[in-house]
Amino acid sequence: MSIKPKKIFGTDGVRGTANIEPVTAETALKLGRAAAHVFKNLESQSRSRGKHRIVIGKDTRLSGYMLENALSSGILSMGVDVLFIGPLPTPGVAYVTRSLRADAGIVITASHNPYDDNGIKFFGADGFKLPDPIEAEIESLVFSGDIESVRPSATEIGKAVRIDDALGRYIEYAKASFPKGLTLDGMRIVVDCANGASYKATPSVLRELGAEIFVYGNTPDGTNINKECGSMHPQNLCAKVREYRADLGIAHDGDADRVILCDETGALLDGDDIMAVAALDMLAQGTLAEKTLVSTVMSNAGLGAAVQAAGGKTIYTAVGDKNVIDEMLKCGYNLGGEESGHLIFRDYSTTGDGLVAALQVLRIMKARGESLSKLKRCWTRFPKQVTNIKVREKRPFEELDGVLALVKEAEAEVQPFGGRVLLRYSGTEPKCRLLIEGQDLAALDKWSRKISESIKRQVGA
Repeated sequence: MSIKPKKIFGTDGVRGTANIEPVTAETALKLGRAAAHVFKNLESQSRSRGKHRIVIGKDTRLSGYMLENALSSGILSMGVDVLFIGPLPTPGVAYVTRSLRADAGIVITASHNPYDDNGIKFFGADGFKLPDPIEAEIESLVFSGDIESVRPSATEIGKAVRIDDALGRYIEYAKASFPKGLTLDGMRIVVDCANGASYKATPSVLRELGAEIFVYGNTPDGTNINKECGSMHPQNLCAKVREYRADLGIAHDGDADRVILCDETGALLDGDDIMAVAALDMLAQGTLAEKTLVSTVMSNAGLGAAVQAAGGKTIYTAVGDKNVIDEMLKCGYNLGGEESGHLIFRDYSTTGDGLVAALQVLRIMKARGESLSKLKRCWTRFPKQVTNIKVREKRPFEELDGVLALVKEAEAEVQPFGGRVLLRYSGTEPKCRLLIEGQDLAALDKWSRKISESIKRQVGA
């Protein structure tokens, strides 16, 4: 099946300003109908042996109520049952979809965006994000009207039920990723839930494992999600870690599929830091599959150098956790992630899970008896220079006189010392982005200036 150009699906589902197309009740209803039709026909027999069933979870945005009801109306109208699980982290929705043997899962969230945005993303029965052909099929049905005449009636219409133990299921699942022989007794942890979907789950798990916790960003009101809190505003976390003399801080985004940490000194750890700590520990334990870490091209070159020095290797993908997961599945790797804090521990999860990632770092801290500030010194971040160049047109770089030759020269100078050069056009702005990393600051300055000047002369705005 050929994949048609997408109209509403982006890199991570459908997203935009709530109540403005495509994030409206009308389009959500059509998406519900289309998704129900597609999932119903993927497998003629439902996993529950009764009617096909779709899980719907959400974060804490005000518009979630509107979209939840519109989606469910569309699904029910196609003869598919709906299982409401309420506010739950995105990885929780993926897990509960598998746990309840549902045929698909939907999470209503705009992740780290402000409250006035929202989005809709889908999981298959296996808890993984949908392949592009399935998304394309759903989108095609939204616009084509091909299923307008499909109208089950009487007892064939679906019914909706609320699953009261979804939160408890996710809590037990997350705890199971932490060794049974360990507890968090004696640990002081600050938790920032971003007034989002993790406001119950993360504090509950940490308390049940024995930690003393100080929680904030756990009073969602529908409009304060990600507002001056969470992983997008980690300065608050750092201040509170110092104030409470905590061992570490944990900050999620609105749907808790990512995490940012803070050590006991008040210094931040991003996704690269967490991957370095986890990958090197897993290499030492012999549990890193194929001795390989999967990251994106935005990760610091020092990460790959540290993994290589420990006897492993790093594979880089395009930006986006879906690209990371695809690469992991293709070759059987079990650790991957992004600098932004999306971390995928495939031994436990099918998608980025901020809580599971935090628990893996806590496991290492407890097992080694080391502070987070000491653990993060396992690698050295290479200096990085990023230059954004405004362009009037996005001509292929091979058509620009001498640019790729300069890139090749720059690579020859920085690569022997673990550095790299990345040149690409922005997908959303009229800009060219040049990233150079390496251990010699003078070389970074020299090549950033030469390459950017050449681009400006030829296509600069």
